[in-house]
Amino acid sequence: MIHVIAFITAQPGQRDKVLAAFNANVPAVLSEDGCIEYGATIDAKDLPPGRNSVGPDTFVVVEKWASLAALQAHAASPHMKAYGALVKDWVANRVIHVLEPVANS
Repeated sequence: MIHVIAFITAQPGQRDKVLAAFNANVPAVLSEDGCIEYGATIDAKDLPPGRNSVGPDTFVVVEKWASLAALQAHAASPHMKAYGALVKDWVANRVIHVLEPVANS
């Protein structure tokens, strides 16, 4: 299994536009072969701003994929290319971490 944690930072004041486009794309992603989990998260309500906050312009995508091949197919899919083209001017930065579980000892 592959885990992905992606920090998406929108241009100031554009997070809601990016999230709307992201959410419109979620059904297509969830229907992909090998997609186990795919969703956006934001800072918890009433969390005081500070060091542990991602901030008002950032959201975090939490993903799980059955395999690296499934993740690679996802990245190359037509709906992801369309999503990327749609939001490219609204996104300031993306940091994507691709991880795998630690084998049990």
